[in-house]
Amino acid sequence: MRDRFEGELQAVTDQLVEMTRLVGSAMNRATTALLDADITLAESVIGADERIDSLQVALEEHAVTLLARESPVATDLRLLVTALRMSADLERMGDLARHVAKLARLRYPASAIPPELRATILQMGQVAERAVAKAGSIIAGRDVEAAVQLETDDDEMDRLHRGLFTTLLSDDWDYGIEAAVDVTLCGRYYERFADHAVSVARRVVFLVTGERSSVRDTTTLTS
Repeated sequence: MRDRFEGELQAVTDQLVEMTRLVGSAMNRATTALLDADITLAESVIGADERIDSLQVALEEHAVTLLARESPVATDLRLLVTALRMSADLERMGDLARHVAKLARLRYPASAIPPELRATILQMGQVAERAVAKAGSIIAGRDVEAAVQLETDDDEMDRLHRGLFTTLLSDDWDYGIEAAVDVTLCGRYYERFADHAVSVARRVVFLVTGERSSVRDTTTLTS
């Protein structure tokens, strides 16, 4: 009986890891669509978001069934509760990738990103992809040390986000209000994406340690 339950708990973890894979792929393709003004790729990202939503619904139904049927305690209970919250974070990350793709579609056949900001947006996309890939590894391995590193990656995203505003507010900005709004929204999508990845990491820390704290404070909790 216990072996069956542990198998079902592992299935919940596997569903979360699969969500991180799908979300990472979505953001990778959305960034490419945005920078290359690729309408076909943008449409594929928008359509594929339904798969992420469906996986979240399936995970929630599975977790709730286990809560009702097994009445878990201690770590098992924390796993199911945090899984419900992590799936919500990951679903929102999928939505943010879809928003990036929608911005690409909105400005097609032009690119929404001015030439001098393309490198920054590319970097933001790369940081976002690394963040969600690490989140998947953290979930699979319950790796608290990796969770600490993920918050460092979020610092890099914040730095890039601030850099966008430095450019937008400079006297050299010649692209008008519409482009400024596009860049502002886009930067926010990437910044929030990374924030949700950090939220996932913090939930894994809670799962492992039973303590609610910033992942920067976990060294003392796990030493």
